[in-house]
Amino acid sequence: RHTRSRNVTGVQTCALPILDSVVDFLPAPIDVPAIKGVNPVDGTEAERHPSETEPLACFAFKIASDKFVGSLTFLRVYSGVLGAGSYVYNPRTNRKERIGRLLLMHANKREEITEGRAGNIVAAVGLKDVKTGDSLCDESKPIVLESLFVPDAVIWMAIEPKTKADRDKMSDVLGRLVSEDPTFRVRTDQETMQTLIGGMGELHLDIKVDIMRREYGVEVNVGKPQVAYKETITASAQAEGKFIKQTGGRGQYGHCYLKIEPLERGKGNEFENEIVGGAIPREYIPAVEAGVEEACLNGVLAGYPVTDVKATVFDGSFHEVDSSEIAFKMAAILGFKDAFRNAKPALLEPIMFVEVVVPEEYMGDIIGDLNSRRCVIQEMGNRGHLKSVKGLVPLAEMFGYATAIRSLSQGRATYSMEPHSYQQVPKMIADKVIGEIQAKDSKK
Repeated sequence: RHTRSRNVTGVQTCALPILDSVVDFLPAPIDVPAIKGVNPVDGTEAERHPSETEPLACFAFKIASDKFVGSLTFLRVYSGVLGAGSYVYNPRTNRKERIGRLLLMHANKREEITEGRAGNIVAAVGLKDVKTGDSLCDESKPIVLESLFVPDAVIWMAIEPKTKADRDKMSDVLGRLVSEDPTFRVRTDQETMQTLIGGMGELHLDIKVDIMRREYGVEVNVGKPQVAYKETITASAQAEGKFIKQTGGRGQYGHCYLKIEPLERGKGNEFENEIVGGAIPREYIPAVEAGVEEACLNGVLAGYPVTDVKATVFDGSFHEVDSSEIAFKMAAILGFKDAFRNAKPALLEPIMFVEVVVPEEYMGDIIGDLNSRRCVIQEMGNRGHLKSVKGLVPLAEMFGYATAIRSLSQGRATYSMEPHSYQQVPKMIADKVIGEIQAKDSKK
């Protein structure tokens, strides 16, 4: 391919030939096929051609905080014209929002513009309730474009402010970081009341903590990273859930039969209603489902979330006076946990896809170290004059790997890691993890 090299202030750059190639060989935004989406009103397929005469369709692909203008929402305009001061419709929230200002972003400066047309990438100021992956469009011609895939967090870390001043700022800063990065999560542990941050790996969380310190001036203490294990079942089981409570006045009565069965890995949880003949009135079925969902938040092995389980309510009974939604919810929780204990529960751990690029003379040491970390080597190949090793490895074995790989290769190897799947933990290791959790609980 032909590329044009240029000399800028006497320095040969590689960026300009790459950008020239983009201009020369890739299609312009208005030359690409129509973008496809879904009409949120009736669920039918919709599309927008890259034309300024089409109804407005934008995609929010990035949210960033700017110390000068506040929150910036980066938008790709697929069709129509987006004007500063205009209103856009967000199908996710079913609300309209006003575009305050539009900016054209350059490397080291911002240029204010009055409108963005089909094919443009602009930054909008003033949007309050827009998240990464939202579609913005014309309210009279709504469309939802394909959103981003956001995987679950695979690692969690406790975080706490160092001083009272840091505590006042930490909540606001965490909110900003969550809005910028959909793979970054924040939650509160209901037992310890600690603030936990979650992400895609140890490095991901380290960078977030560094941003808090460097850009926002919030000093925090962090705990040891914890792997986000999950629990599942490997067999089917049935159980009876009964919640009966008699008091001086009206009592509580909920009664249901549940059967649970395993689903294929990555399927998530499902609930099915097979009640016939009115054994449980229809108005109480949502309460049973809510009970199953709540029971899935904390498994019976070590309190980790439950996944890949199908629960079916197939029988039960009710009391005309004492039955209530809360009673059926409690009955479902009790029945689900009893069935879970009898369905050969198992612990799941996050598996990461890792690629190591290393000089050939250190390849043996790197492979040996990966094997010691329970890594399954999938592919070995060449990457220029270097060697590439790809495999699947449990996240629990990869803490501190950045230091280890530098030591093994005298700093000449690099690696990348991303979430791949959840797989069952070997029994010996599962028993150790469960034992540690139970030991912590006994000390509380």
